[in-house]
Amino acid sequence: MTVRVRFAPSPTGPLHMGGVRTALYNYLFARKHGGQFLLRVEDTDQTRYVPGAEDYIKESLAWCGLVPDESPWAGGPDGPYRQSDRKHLYKAYADELIAKDKAYYAFDTPEELDAMRERLQAAGVAAPAYNAVTREHMKNSITLGADEVKERIARGDAYVIRLKVPRHVEVRFEDIIRGWVTVHSANIDDKVLFKSDGMPTYHLANIVDDHLMRITHVIRGEEWLPSAPLHVLIYEAFGWERPAFAHLPLILKPDGNGKLSKRDGDRLGFPVFALDWTDPVTNEKSSGYRERGYYPEAFINMLALLGWNPGTDQEIMSVDELVRLFDLDRVHKGGARFDPEKTKWFNQQYLRMRPDAELGAQLLELLREQGIGTTLDRAIRAAALLKERATFVGDMLEGSYLFTTGSPLSGNAVAETELRKRWKPEAATAIEAYIAALKELPSFTPEALDAAFNAVLLGKGMKTGQVMPVYRLFVAGRMQGPGMFDVSALLGREEVIARLKAGLALCASWV
Repeated sequence: MTVRVRFAPSPTGPLHMGGVRTALYNYLFARKHGGQFLLRVEDTDQTRYVPGAEDYIKESLAWCGLVPDESPWAGGPDGPYRQSDRKHLYKAYADELIAKDKAYYAFDTPEELDAMRERLQAAGVAAPAYNAVTREHMKNSITLGADEVKERIARGDAYVIRLKVPRHVEVRFEDIIRGWVTVHSANIDDKVLFKSDGMPTYHLANIVDDHLMRITHVIRGEEWLPSAPLHVLIYEAFGWERPAFAHLPLILKPDGNGKLSKRDGDRLGFPVFALDWTDPVTNEKSSGYRERGYYPEAFINMLALLGWNPGTDQEIMSVDELVRLFDLDRVHKGGARFDPEKTKWFNQQYLRMRPDAELGAQLLELLREQGIGTTLDRAIRAAALLKERATFVGDMLEGSYLFTTGSPLSGNAVAETELRKRWKPEAATAIEAYIAALKELPSFTPEALDAAFNAVLLGKGMKTGQVMPVYRLFVAGRMQGPGMFDVSALLGREEVIARLKAGLALCASWV
């Protein structure tokens, strides 16, 4: 059997990170087993269609590297892959179920349906439903004579086609993640399969398409678990072999209390979508991971571990490693709590693995946007120093003092406040001796600077903590950053000496 899986989003808005994770798990499962990963656009509900949403889904998956083998854009042997382009197929399958007495016509008006619900609620039924009991009292092809049904259809009366759920049966299926699931048919209502507007509902189109596209495994979100018994009944009604089911856990809010939503991201300041999205109706903007500066590899690595683990402590995994290690048996049943700080950590790890040349080129572009000029070589050397403390490439702009001239203390009230806390007059003699030593160094390398600094401290009988913070503030204007000997080597002899002298002059002015 060739494994064939599908991701079937609806174009009703931006693709939530939970949807991307569903696509990812389908992709990994297909690649692991040498199968195919399909994408099918499920747009049967035209009232909820959002312009631009389908293109957004395509672009999001492309950014994540989850390119389907078959899709509306790539084509394939089982197309079309957009349900609105397949709507001519579904009526025949609905008619087949009617011919098998597995479905029936229902002519009830909205008013009659409302009246039925009100009667049941008045009788104490908490969840009124159109089912094996209530259908006997409604206007459908079960209660109406065959001639009247034909007459109604002939004159164009509005109708839907409902599944005829059998009475007194237990529906059982095995979920790969959750084990055996059993639901009594009394808890399943006669769902509409075909609507009065000539379009199938999700339930019919989903089953027909999965069958025709030879889907072997349905890997989808937990929110579809309540519909799975209904889908099992539809497969049985057709007499088709059903695919294996695997229902993925929810992605939870950072506090673990409920499903993660866009509102949570807006409230707590993190994206829940892969890419930026602008609602075409409200013009409301939502941020995405790509535009926030995340690497797609980091985003995917984080998502893979949000509900699954490889059984080891390994956290950083390439897509090839994920494919090799992925197993649905290791997907958790319980919800996975999202941690935005851990997501930043993943990006930090992937940034550190980037070649210095790549980071330097990106840093150079950002510097130029800020009006700071430098060379590519210098940007590459700076990136090598700055990347260990950066989460995003933009964070390296904090190292702009590496590309400017003049004292970083000038006009820097924060740095001057820090310097006042740490300045002791005895540090001046050590700095002056260090300046003299710098002038004589035959080579201005980190190693030579380190040796010169420690020789000065030894000669003055002082400790590193008495002088290094002052040295750092004089030259870098901040207390955090790369090692000062690396920073100084990059700045060069003349610039470092000039900054040290300017720092001494500032401190002298306080006396």
